[in-house]
Amino acid sequence: MVLRATGRGDELIRYVVDRPGHDRRYSADATKTRTLGWESGIPFADGIAATVVWYRDRRYWRELIKSGEWKDCYARQYAEFDGPHTRSP
Repeated sequence: MVLRATGRGDELIRYVVDRPGHDRRYSADATKTRTLGWESGIPFADGIAATVVWYRDRRYWRELIKSGEWKDCYARQYAEFDGPHTRSP
C-alpha cells in the first residue's frame, strides 16, 4: 500500500531471511477495543495515503531525521534518564 501511495513499484521490496524465534505473522484484532466502543475514524488505506502526504509535505522534517540532528534533541530531552524506562537516582 505504501509503494502504491508513493507511486513506486514492487521492485523496491527486499525480502530478508527470517530471524530465529521471530513471529511468523502478526494478527491484530480490534474486537476488544470495539466492545469498549472504539471504531477507527479513517479507513486503513486512507490513513496510509494521508501519512504519505504528511511526509511528502514535510521535506524539512525528513531532512532533519536523515541528518541525525534529532539525536541531539533526543539527548537533551532525555538527559535525565539512564535508559528508556528508568530514571537516574
